Amino acid sequence: MEWSNTVVLVTGGTGSFGKRFIREMLSQQHPAKLIVFSRDELKQHEMRRAGFDHPSLRYFIGDVRDENRLRRAMQGVHVVVHAAALKQVPACEYNPMEAINTNIIGGRNVIEAALDTGVEKVMALSTDKAVNPINLYGATKLAAEKLFVQSNAYAGGKGTRFACVRYGNVLGSRGSVVPVFLQQRKTGKITITDSRMTRFWITLEKGVRFTIRSIEQMQGGEVFVPKLPSMTISDLAETIAPDCTIETIGIRPGEKLHEVLISEDEARHTIELDDMFIVEPPGMLWFGKSWREKGKTLPEGFRYVSNENKEWMDRQELVEMLKEFEAK
Repeated sequence: MEWSNTVVLVTGGTGSFGKRFIREMLSQQHPAKLIVFSRDELKQHEMRRAGFDHPSLRYFIGDVRDENRLRRAMQGVHVVVHAAALKQVPACEYNPMEAINTNIIGGRNVIEAALDTGVEKVMALSTDKAVNPINLYGATKLAAEKLFVQSNAYAGGKGTRFACVRYGNVLGSRGSVVPVFLQQRKTGKITITDSRMTRFWITLEKGVRFTIRSIEQMQGGEVFVPKLPSMTISDLAETIAPDCTIETIGIRPGEKLHEVLISEDEARHTIELDDMFIVEPPGMLWFGKSWREKGKTLPEGFRYVSNENKEWMDRQELVEMLKEFEAK
């Protein structure tokens, strides 16, 4: 893929992922044009002041709930990265209609606008919470995944292709528990919900690079899942604040003890590669199945769950990651 001739649009471009993605694209891929699409003019202004002011950058104010605005923004665009979402679990539970309007209807609008304007590739960001969801946020992301995967059938001869990336908790992003622990450390007490809790972890940099690589390889219809290390919440808390008291407050509504990246049912149509899994759309005639020539199928009963993971992050690895985060 020749990025230097490519026009890229990022929805939610002022968020944690969006800013890191834009920084990576400007420094490594050098696209012809890079469009930041977001609804907050102040955040766009702050991005410019923070140094995101490049000749190839464009700032476009708009909301993914507005299909006409998306259609206008996507004129001449080749690749769309859809990162805009409401993702705070408690906020989504309390404001369910807002979560649905942004995460599901907004996703639908991105799809329709991309089809109408002839975008070549659309990559949507998903989450482990979309697998066997128990909260509204996860349910909206599951619905969004289904929309993006199945919309390849709508493209017909237009050539627009849709895929998703799905990964775990992003270390240090907005909404991550890491900034909370760092703030609590100042008080001498850390609160965790359950010491047995485990999560998949990925750095923002690795998440961005995995997304870029997935865009380059996508054929349409895949859900790309990286192989990630797990860590317990108690180990995370003790590493961040070794001298603090740890208080267990109980699991909150909508929270899982362990997260799932690939369910047992999905595993039957998933291909394993050296460093990732490819979840194929089952029973879709428009999907070529060529990934099966590059990887291997999974054994019966396989599932990718954070507490059953073969790879665990040790504390020293976490310390090194935290140094990078705290230096920002």
